Amino acid sequence: MAGRIEGKRVVVTQADEFMGPATIELFQSEGAEIIADTSDLTVPEAAAALIDRAGQVDILIANLAGPNFFGTKVTDLTDGQFTTAFDVMVHPLHRLVRAVVPQMIARRAGKIVVYGSSVPLRPMARLAAYSAARGAQISYVKSAGAELARDNVHLNLIAQNWVENPAYYPPELQAHPKFKANLEREVPLGRLAKPHEDATFALFLASNESDFFVGQAVPFSGGWAT
Repeated sequence: MAGRIEGKRVVVTQADEFMGPATIELFQSEGAEIIADTSDLTVPEAAAALIDRAGQVDILIANLAGPNFFGTKVTDLTDGQFTTAFDVMVHPLHRLVRAVVPQMIARRAGKIVVYGSSVPLRPMARLAAYSAARGAQISYVKSAGAELARDNVHLNLIAQNWVENPAYYPPELQAHPKFKANLEREVPLGRLAKPHEDATFALFLASNESDFFVGQAVPFSGGWAT
């Protein structure tokens, strides 16, 4: 039985971080050919170079994670920290989309899935730079998604939070009693999502099953944001 994305060529950025490993494992099991990238996408030319090396790209997984500077007051947030959030999570997103969509438009087929955050959907103190960058991703996806839909290119974002991964929820944090209590209090489901659950949602958005989804930022947070 063929997989849901059998034979599709899939670029996954930050392949060894954040949602990269879980996505690659699942997508390969569904028949995809993976181009796993670990290059530094803060370099302006890197995104275009990646797409050029990849050749045909049927699916782009924009897996972009960066420091969240959690706990930093606005008055202590430096220009460098604020800029870093955008350099890691926003500018590479546009460069990747700009590089890959011409070939997708030419074929009138393509899927772009962004691993974003639900943090901009619900106010959180001392998270201004991260929230601003993730919010910019959401606004970008909504606008560009509406534009690209005319050419049958589907761009959507998973607005996630409380998903188990070492970038944001390392084991030592998960083991802390205060974190466990906060998880029980804040998340209606009372647990972290497993990476496989998140990757399964990405698989849906990357497959032909999601052909009526365009320019959407869909919360994936166990009810924390809706």
